[in-house]
Parts: sequence; structure tokens; C-alpha cells
Amino acid sequence: MAPRKNFRNQAKKEVRPAAVVNKNGVKVEASVAASGGGFSGTKIFTWFMVLALLGVWSSVAVVWFDLVDYDNVIGKLSAYDADGDGDFDVEDAKVLLGLKERPVSVLLREAKEESAVKEPDAVPPPDDDDVDGSQNTDVESEIQAAVPLPPISDDFIPDDSRDEATHPYEDENNAIDTKGELVEKAQPQQTLEESKQYNNQPGSPETKETVQVRYNAEAESVPEPEADVEPEVEPEVESVPEPEADVEPEVESVPELEAEFVPKLKENAEDQPKDKLKEKAKKKKPKLLNKFEKTIKTEIDAAEKLRKKGKVEEAVRAFETLVLQYPQSPRCRYGKALAEDGLAEKMLSNDMLQKAIGTYKEASELPNATPDLIKATLKKRAERQQFLGRMRGALATLEKLVQIFPEDMALKNDLGVAHLLIGDNNSAKRVYEEVLATAPSDGFAKVHYGFILKSENKIAESIPFLRDGLESGDPGTDDGRFYFHLGDALQRMGDDSAYKWYERGHQRGHFASVWQRSLYNVDGLKAQPWWTPKDTGYMDLVKTLERNWRIIRDEAQSVMDKTTGLFVPEEENLREKGEWGQFTLWQQGKKAGESCRSVPKTCGLLERYPEATGCKRGQIKFSVMQPGTHVWPHTGPTNCRLRMHLGLVIPKTGCKIRCTNDTRAWEEGKVLIFDDSFEHEVWQDADSYRLIFIVDVWHPELTQYQRQTLSPI
Repeated sequence: MAPRKNFRNQAKKEVRPAAVVNKNGVKVEASVAASGGGFSGTKIFTWFMVLALLGVWSSVAVVWFDLVDYDNVIGKLSAYDADGDGDFDVEDAKVLLGLKERPVSVLLREAKEESAVKEPDAVPPPDDDDVDGSQNTDVESEIQAAVPLPPISDDFIPDDSRDEATHPYEDENNAIDTKGELVEKAQPQQTLEESKQYNNQPGSPETKETVQVRYNAEAESVPEPEADVEPEVEPEVESVPEPEADVEPEVESVPELEAEFVPKLKENAEDQPKDKLKEKAKKKKPKLLNKFEKTIKTEIDAAEKLRKKGKVEEAVRAFETLVLQYPQSPRCRYGKALAEDGLAEKMLSNDMLQKAIGTYKEASELPNATPDLIKATLKKRAERQQFLGRMRGALATLEKLVQIFPEDMALKNDLGVAHLLIGDNNSAKRVYEEVLATAPSDGFAKVHYGFILKSENKIAESIPFLRDGLESGDPGTDDGRFYFHLGDALQRMGDDSAYKWYERGHQRGHFASVWQRSLYNVDGLKAQPWWTPKDTGYMDLVKTLERNWRIIRDEAQSVMDKTTGLFVPEEENLREKGEWGQFTLWQQGKKAGESCRSVPKTCGLLERYPEATGCKRGQIKFSVMQPGTHVWPHTGPTNCRLRMHLGLVIPKTGCKIRCTNDTRAWEEGKVLIFDDSFEHEVWQDADSYRLIFIVDVWHPELTQYQRQTLSPI
């Protein structure tokens, strides 16, 4: 009997679908193939291969049909190659982000490339160096209005004994005669002087008025802080430093030149001496390169270009590299000194400036230095020494210059100024006599020689020198002091042409007006000769003085000399005749010695009025004038103060004061207020002495910041 078939199992077997072979030769279940049931691993691989093939063919198409300019792309990236290795990488990014400095070789290479672009090959390089010698400013620019030289302060910076060890001055203890002040970049109105130290170290000039003839480098500038903390920076170095504060104080300056026509002192070439015309014609660009340095001029110019662009740190590094490569090159050393000088200005660092001063000296002493380079280097050194207040060091440098170049009258003129700056008028006088013996038409020597004669009270003799010097129009003669002293000398000789010179000084911007001839001014302050107590806003002070005038009078009389009826004689050379004495309680905002011990009540009354006791540009003092006294017309040094006169002992007739063209008289127990920057004059023709109390106060329109920061006078 045949076995019985299992139809159930057979049915199951028949239901199982057959495998399907795909086109890649891979078997898949028919059910999966039929249903398309999702991506398997093999299918993903298939698509990957398709995309890869597309990428390959796309690349072939790009290259074959030149669809991308690879050279252009590479070139753009090379602009970011900051380290000079030929590509753009992480190191380049660090340089661009400021995390790393650019190599000196790259800087020099770029500067050379710029030079090559700007200087066509057809034009041969000049024999001279490309640095204009005019940047070595004249020493006269360091000189200021005629205010007494300040006494030496205890905190001065001594001159570097290593620099001029062989000069006799350098063995003296008092090697500094004056100090500089901060000059801030944001205050371009600063005019009278720019030779100031970077460190703010207030000097303490004497309290005499500007009418006294003294030559001084201490001058008006941007206000300097009185605090012991020394902010670091005038200045000139060759530009003006940046401010450290957001608030800019009002800046002192002489009045701006008005628009009205000012006749030229020299109309045309015919008026000028032939020797001066020849001198101008012969003036050439200084030759700073020796024979060897002409072969490396491109490298020097590349470093110099960095300095001129203000990249002083990079310039210092570039010149240091050149000095290492060419240690006997004076021009490389001089460039290094100039770069250090510029860096000192940027860093506001006296130490860096002192380093530059030393480098200037090194450059001048190297063999094969050209005469022009020696002259430029030592002049720059003297200028920077004066900037730091190292007047005797500057004098030594200038004496060396004159020894090397005895025929150069300009250097002798600078030497005369250096003598004046340390108060050695006799030596300065001898220097200018030598200059005038050789060059009798030298206007610079004439005005300074006349200045010295007037300081010796040789009034009539000084006039022709001052007048001829101003009329010459020579550089360094157009200075407010010379107009001031010529006019003053003419007034003392009874010559009304004085006002013609005052007018010319006003037109040339040295004076605020013919009447107001102070030289240390803050622009924009209200200017009027006479003031009322209400105008000043100091009503309480005026009332205190007038209520207590008898107490003040009695104390003043108690300290007068019983025999002569005088205080300490007036020493400002303001009297034509007679006797005039003063007893000072405060000066420059500080008590004067032990004076207040003698008049305690008077000082006690004033203690609560800082507008008076804190006025650093004024004094508080008793003034006694004997019969027969006449005080020449004169002006005070600054428009920053007002002057109060309290009458204590006033004769009934014969005593009067003129301010501009308005004459008034004192009254006992009453206060007169005037601005002594305007011309004023005093007569005492009574039969007994006149006694007043003088109280200087800040100009009411000065801000509190200005009162704190203005330098003392």
C-alpha cells in the first residue's frame, strides 16, 4: 500500500517564495524584493559608491574645464601670511590676533618693497639720507616767558653722570635748574613752551612778577597735577602726548592771532642782507650717511619708514637689528636713538628718554660719523636734556658742539640760551658779543643781548638791540618777551612808541590786547580791568576784610620796621624812585615761612577762604609805600587771578592807582579789585606812608580742576 502523502507539509513548502537574484548577483528573498522593505547595509554601500563616483567625475570636470582659479585663491590667502613662511597657518593667525609679534625680517622686507614701489628704478638713490634735518628743533623753542627761574626742588632727577663725566658741571650736586611739566596731546592750544618732562613734578618758581628780567625755561603749559603720584607722559618730543583723562581742562595759551593785517618785518629780498640770502641759497639737506652706509641705505630707509609711520616699537627693533649687524654705523645708531625718543613719548617714560639721550651720545662718538650727523645728533641730545630739565648737561653738550663747529653762529646762539637758562647772564652776554662781532646783523643775538642789557638796568642801551632784533624777523625773535621788554624800556624812557610795539605784539598773537599783556593765560576768561565784589562772587571774603580792617592794620604796623617804616624792600625793579616794601604771608598757595606767627589774627581770618590762600598764582601780603614813590606801568604774569587791595593807612591826598586809562584812589577799610594782567601804574605823592593789604584770588571763571592743576607762579 502506497504511503500516504502529507499534504499539509507540502502546502507549506509550496508557499515559501523563491529567492530572487538582483543585478549585482546578490540573492535576496523574494518577499523582501517585492515589498522593497527598507535600506539594507548593501544598499547604503551602493549609494555611497554612486556618490563617490559623482565626486570623482565632478573633480575631473573642475580641473578639465578650469572652473576655479586656484592661483587667485592661494594669492588671497598669502595676504595673511604674517610670519613670512609662505603659507597661512596657526602661527599666522596668532600674529594677526596680536598673540605674537611679527619678525623684524618681515617688517624690513615689507618696508623695502614699499620703497621699491615708491622709488622708480630709473631714479638713482640720493647720496643724502632721507631724514630731513629740520626735525632737530632749535633750542630756542625750549625757552619761555620772562619768569624767574624756580629754585631747585629736593625731588629732582639728577643728570646721568655717565653722559658728561668729563665736564666740570657734572661734578656739582645741583645739576638741574628747572623742571618740565606734562604736555597733553588733546590740548593743542598749548603755546608758550613745549619743553617739559614726562613726569609731572611741579616746580616752585619765585613769586616775582614777569617785569623782572630773567630768562627761564619754566613756562605755561597744560595744567599739571599737584599730587605726589606722577602720571607718565610735551611734548615736544616731536609731537604732543595723549591725554589720560576723558575730561579735557581748558588749556592755557596766548591769544590767537587776529585776522587783521600784520605788516611783515621784512617785505622783500632787497631788505635782507646779502649774506643771509647767500646762506639761504646754500642751505642743503644734511648728509647723514658715510660712504659705507650708502651701501645699506635701503635697510636704513626701511627701518626709518617704520619710525616715520609711528610704528616706534617695530622701528626700535629694526634699528637694534641693524646696530647688531653694523655696530660701527653712526646712522644706524642715530636712527635707534630717534626711535627710542619716539617710544619714550608713546610710553610717557623718562627712563626711555634717558636711554635715547645716551644713544645719541654713542652715535656722535662713533668713527666715520659725518659732520652733519654729529651736529644733528648732539643738537637733538641737548634738546632732550633740556626737556628733562638737565640744563647743565645740555650746556655741556652745546659747548662740545661749539668746539667742533666754531664757525656756526646758530650753535653759539643756542649756547647763549643755555647759559641764560641756568641764570648765567654774564657768560651768555660774552657769547652774544662774540656772535655780534662776527655777524653784526644776527637778529637772534640782538634780541637776547638787548634782553640781557635790560636785566642790568641799562634801559637806553637795550632799546636798539631789542628793536633791531625784532625788525630783523629772524627765527627766534618773534617772541612775546621781546615785545614786552622793548615796550617797557621805551615807556621808562618816556617814548610813546612803546604802544606801537605792544600793538604789534598783540597783532602777532603774543598779548590779549594792548593793555592786557600777561603771558601765562587761560583762554576765554572774562577780561576787564576793574571788578566789583559782586562780579567776583567773593562777597563773603570782601565783607570779612572790610569788617576786620583795623585788626589787620594793627598787625601790619606791628611788623613794620619802626625806624624806616618799611617791610622787606620790593625787588622786582618796578620803581622809578622812592621806597616800597612788602611783607608776604602766602605765595603760590602756601604759607611763606613763619610770617603768620607775627600776624596770627590776620592769617586766621583768611584760613577759610581757599580762593585766596589756595591761589597758586598769587600772593597775600602787606605793602607799604613811602612818599615820593612812583611805580612804572607794568602788568602781572597771568590772567588767572584778580587782585584785591584793602586800604589800611591811606593819606588824604596824593595816592592813586591807574589800571588801563581809569585812575582810582584807595580808601581805608574799603577793597579795590582789579585784574593786574592789565597795565597799571602807582603814584605816592603824599606826605606820609601808604599801607595796604593785597589779597590775590583765583579768577572766578576758573574751574575747580583748573585751580588744582594750574602750575604755580
